[in-house]
Amino acid sequence: MPLTKVLITIKSYPTISSHYDEQLSIAGFREDGTFIRIYPIPFSKKTYEEQYQLYDWIELDVERNTTDFRLESFRPVTVEAPVKKIGHLGTEDHWSERKAIVLKNVYRDLSTLAMEAKHEAFYTSLAVFKPLRIIDFVIEETEREWDATRLGKLQEEKNSGRVFEQPEDPFAVMEKLPYKFSFRFTDKRNEEITLPVEDWQLASLYWKILKKQHGAGKELKTLKEVKKKYLQEYARGTDLHFFLGTTQTIHASSKQPFTIVGLFQPTEPPTVIQGSLF
Repeated sequence: MPLTKVLITIKSYPTISSHYDEQLSIAGFREDGTFIRIYPIPFSKKTYEEQYQLYDWIELDVERNTTDFRLESFRPVTVEAPVKKIGHLGTEDHWSERKAIVLKNVYRDLSTLAMEAKHEAFYTSLAVFKPLRIIDFVIEETEREWDATRLGKLQEEKNSGRVFEQPEDPFAVMEKLPYKFSFRFTDKRNEEITLPVEDWQLASLYWKILKKQHGAGKELKTLKEVKKKYLQEYARGTDLHFFLGTTQTIHASSKQPFTIVGLFQPTEPPTVIQGSLF
């Protein structure tokens, strides 16, 4: 079979709200602009950070993941299946090359998307969404350690032999974020909605900023910088879109199963003000 070409736009961060194999996944677009999710993928922290870069074009051999009812879900044909980087889309001309792939199908009404997620003809589980208005970027403190009971259940999955044996255990090498981050926004029906942001990019930013801080209040300083980045720079300063996604467990059980699994934040050309000639 021919290899599949994928533009990576989404990298997951462990959440323990999904199956063990689904903890680390990548997602993005085929050349025709349709979404694809790929898991399980061999995980080591270094490889995951360096091999799967956002907006890289990669080529790999995949097949439908028949353990997952979501139609966008695929898996590598073999554990050893090589992943080849074949290109990268840059940010020139206000992200024009990226926009040509990403913005082919944009949702603006969350209720429509939620209905598609439940309809057996679609089972939509990945989408590009354009909020009408960003109200706030909300930060809430949460547990600082992975939930022991849930970790135990994931370990049972791992011990069953039915899941992929990872080179590194994600929960052993990835720290849990001690805060929950969410965007509060409206959609085109002016419905006010709050969705959590759960992606690798935000987690990486948090840990990177925290590492540079010293002394008392370093977490507070970190949170202020993260909020400034997401609310001022992204929400106020770019043409912000969300990548929305689901996990298998939540998709099946929740009326509204989506979370924000990534951002698409192209810059906008400066506004040209036409002055009078006379």
